[in-house]
Amino acid sequence: MISFFHNGYDVLMLVDAHAIIYRAYFALPPTLTTPDGMLVNAAFGFTRILLAAIADMKPTYLSVIFDHPEPTFRHRQFPAYKAHREKMPEDLIAQVGLTKQIVESLNIPQFEVEGYEADDLIGTLSRQATEKTVIVTGDQDMFQLVDDKIHVWLPPRGKHPADEYDREKVYQKIGVYPEQVINMKALMGDSSDNIPGIKGIGPKSAIVLLQHFGSLTGIYQAVSELEKHTDILKGALLKKLQEGKDNAFLSQKLATIDQHAPIELDLESCKVTGYDKEKVVKLFQELEFRSLINFLPNDEFETSIQESLF
Repeated sequence: MISFFHNGYDVLMLVDAHAIIYRAYFALPPTLTTPDGMLVNAAFGFTRILLAAIADMKPTYLSVIFDHPEPTFRHRQFPAYKAHREKMPEDLIAQVGLTKQIVESLNIPQFEVEGYEADDLIGTLSRQATEKTVIVTGDQDMFQLVDDKIHVWLPPRGKHPADEYDREKVYQKIGVYPEQVINMKALMGDSSDNIPGIKGIGPKSAIVLLQHFGSLTGIYQAVSELEKHTDILKGALLKKLQEGKDNAFLSQKLATIDQHAPIELDLESCKVTGYDKEKVVKLFQELEFRSLINFLPNDEFETSIQESLF
């Protein structure tokens, strides 16, 4: 795999804030609090991952992208989209605000747009970028954006270290290429987002279908020419495909990241410059983030830390 930074490219890093905040909130213990009792586990986890990504990739350009709290165009297309999710806990809402404060203190630009998810803004900004782009996220939905110019950086998880994904590495991990990711979601759905998919089709069947027919359109073209494909399209699988066609194409639409959101990339405004390190150190001390202070870049945002944050 060609790692962008380690091969000398200038890198634009786009950080998927909500994906990382959510993950940290449920992964880290609720004992992480400030002296006055405010829960900070999600903000701590986000900050640790942000600093690790900066140390690993040393981006030339950097921005953090947030979801907007208002419903998106996907809710208008499919009112049940994410409808099963419980309301965000109040102590997590507070930490989203705290995370924005931390990002601002590091002098990193941040964006959100009403009606769009962070995925869509990241998809749009990465499409507009002329630089090599690395997306920092815990969400494998972002794999659909990977190409020769765009990689995904997944944070450490359990015993698995952080890793940078190019096209071939995506295939090695999930069994399909980036351009097939939305087709895979169309077939098997996504319970976390309440995307229906086709009832009864899981990862194994989806991978087999996509390896044979390439895409959702290719699969249904084969269904319409059944006499040529009876070796694969038969029995219960064929019935599921026939009955689930409408849901499959709806799910494909819901799973597709919009790369034409109303946002324009101003690369120079995202250029990593300096920040007030003394101010950030004080904030980290107030938040009991003392273990992260040694991992802060210097005032010019240069980092030479070799020790792992995890």
